[in-house]
Amino acid sequence: MSLTAGIVGLPNVGKSTLFNAITKKNILAANYPFATIDPNVGVVTVPDKRLDVLNEMYIPDSLVPTTFEFTDIAGLVKGASTGEGLGNKFLSHIREVDAICEVVRCFEDENITHVEGGIDPIRDIEIINTELIISDLDIIENRILRIEKKAKTTKEKDVVAEYNLLVRIKEALNKNIPARFLEYTSDELAMIKAFNLITLKPFIYVANIKESEISFRENKYVEIVKEYAKKENAEVVILCAKVESELSELPDDEKALFLEELGINQSGLDKLINATYHLLGLATFFTAGEKEVRAWTFKRGMKAPECAGIIHSDFQRGFIKAEVMSYDDLIECGSEKIVKEKGKMRLEGKEYVMQDGDICYFRFNV
Repeated sequence: MSLTAGIVGLPNVGKSTLFNAITKKNILAANYPFATIDPNVGVVTVPDKRLDVLNEMYIPDSLVPTTFEFTDIAGLVKGASTGEGLGNKFLSHIREVDAICEVVRCFEDENITHVEGGIDPIRDIEIINTELIISDLDIIENRILRIEKKAKTTKEKDVVAEYNLLVRIKEALNKNIPARFLEYTSDELAMIKAFNLITLKPFIYVANIKESEISFRENKYVEIVKEYAKKENAEVVILCAKVESELSELPDDEKALFLEELGINQSGLDKLINATYHLLGLATFFTAGEKEVRAWTFKRGMKAPECAGIIHSDFQRGFIKAEVMSYDDLIECGSEKIVKEKGKMRLEGKEYVMQDGDICYFRFNV
């Protein structure tokens, strides 16, 4: 599945440091705006303990986790929607991602300058959100100008429906209401898909804190971000980008000890990866055998033939049936053999909707 989450935020909030941790790539993380001019794309492994259990059970020749992409996008500043600081270029990069992780600075450090002169998470969030709204508004208004006359003089239902929908979105954007807060039918979503509206994309807020506050017990800025996100029904992931960058360099055993010393059982980075994975509407199915145990990413709601096609197009083209057992049934039974003996190995057809944790063997003929 080729889906991407974009990391956005004002300059010097910890975006590039976080991206370094996510991808273990050493991109430029400098203390000034626009340290990252072009978007950096990295593939991230999705942490999944089920894969480790399957590895112990099947002892395969190879173990392959599932992945998806994160894109680090250069820091936006006030006025980006009108071209300030190469802003239009950066906004176009945000249009290309499927979900947005907005990093918000929730720490004070006199050695790291803030582009707006001081720490104020809500101001920072609203600067970003305003620039995204203005950018979308420009696209909507241009499209309205192109079809308005035809919509008012024609009886073509599609044109009239599109015009009415665009006007509704425009009215919302003018009130600083992102497009994702409106309700749409499936037909309406299809109408505006080509516009790739930024404010229609799902959001996660990433509260970047100091190392000394890693226990997540007290941080006035984090609480402010949580209250703001609550109104949007958005998730907040709390982490320290600096610590996550250090953790990413450690082997697994040392990483576990470091987390224990910090008093937490899961890194903020793992939480962010999992939260973003689910935000994108993704889930995991497995293939398992002596040669390979592998996790595969699919979009929730996909049917068995489509999931087979993720492995190989021939699997989808010649799909016959899928032998399916759930991960939970396998763990409960203790082996694939007992799953079959208890009749919990199912034979599913073309209309079967794949579930997270399904372990599959696809039958096909081309």
